Amino acid sequence: MTSTDQQTVLYGAPLSLFSGKARAYLRWRGVPFEERLSTPEVYKTIIIPRIGYPMIPVIETPDGQTIQDTTEIIDHFEKHTDGPSVFPDTPKQRFAAHLLEFYGDEWLLIPAMHYRWRHNRDFAHAEFGKTALPDGDEAAQIEAGRKASKMFEGVVPMLGATPEMTDAIEASYEALLGELDAHFARHSYLFGTRPSIGDYGLIGPLYAHLYRDPASGEIMKRLAPNVVAWVRRMHELEGAEPESGEFLDGDEIPETLLPVLRRMMREQGPCIQDMTDKVGALKQSSPDADIPRALGMQPFTLEDRSGEEKTGQRLVFPYGQWLLQRATDHQAGLSDEDRKGVDGLLGQIGGDFIKPEMIKAPVKRENHKLVWA
Repeated sequence: MTSTDQQTVLYGAPLSLFSGKARAYLRWRGVPFEERLSTPEVYKTIIIPRIGYPMIPVIETPDGQTIQDTTEIIDHFEKHTDGPSVFPDTPKQRFAAHLLEFYGDEWLLIPAMHYRWRHNRDFAHAEFGKTALPDGDEAAQIEAGRKASKMFEGVVPMLGATPEMTDAIEASYEALLGELDAHFARHSYLFGTRPSIGDYGLIGPLYAHLYRDPASGEIMKRLAPNVVAWVRRMHELEGAEPESGEFLDGDEIPETLLPVLRRMMREQGPCIQDMTDKVGALKQSSPDADIPRALGMQPFTLEDRSGEEKTGQRLVFPYGQWLLQRATDHQAGLSDEDRKGVDGLLGQIGGDFIKPEMIKAPVKRENHKLVWA
């Protein structure tokens, strides 16, 4: 289908974390779209020529635009389609929603990659094979999948998912499931009966890797049935309607969401500060340099099941600062009274360090890549 057919095309794959995020949003927004599998031929003839690197999902709009990043995909349809927004229009909910998109997109990569490649490897090989060799028989697909997934498997330790961190990653994730399950027992989505941009940040890892992959899916079904119900509402619209629902009145941040936000600040917080420091240092030392995809490694600490702290190492991604800036830019633009409310929320969750001033070298996305703002 071409752009003249007046339908959006989504190039993605069932196993792809961010394809799940984009697909869930397009379904809720009611955007007519056709999904096409991102085969090697699609990468060669469409994705790399248009984007410059091999990455999914990619959408082609009816007017011929090509958009790669899921946040930019959502921004595009929020701007160009009518209907209720996934961005709350009250200060605390909007701020928290941006934080939770950042948390899902960046931090929950750790459990997502851990569970896929420690507990679901054979399934992942088969799924990669179905994308790499869609017309092959099962044996050929599995062999193709092993080859196609080598790059992804190779980066898993650099994302922090090492054998030494296994117990701590699983303890943290299971605790997060419990916190989310308690929240979704009382609320359909993060901030009421309408999904927010924060929900779309969480659905990527929680659907494609942690629900759809069989071993981790069994864990979610056993420990967190309310999270399972939320995943199905988000991705399949099971029991939900497109463009439906409302955010909670009075800019309310549900009490049940505070443990999730506190976990984010406790676990991801030190890495957030280190990330902005490293981006700032790069700009100061090499102001004309291109921004690399990663800026070395950083330590991160999680508690294992015994309560002992375990420290691993993970890559620092400047892209994360771009997501964080969506929260801090919102924070900076608030009135004094509204800023007090956001600052009060940060005090409740241990996030006092989150402030516009922490961004020492702002970045932006331009032509499918990160550049200095």
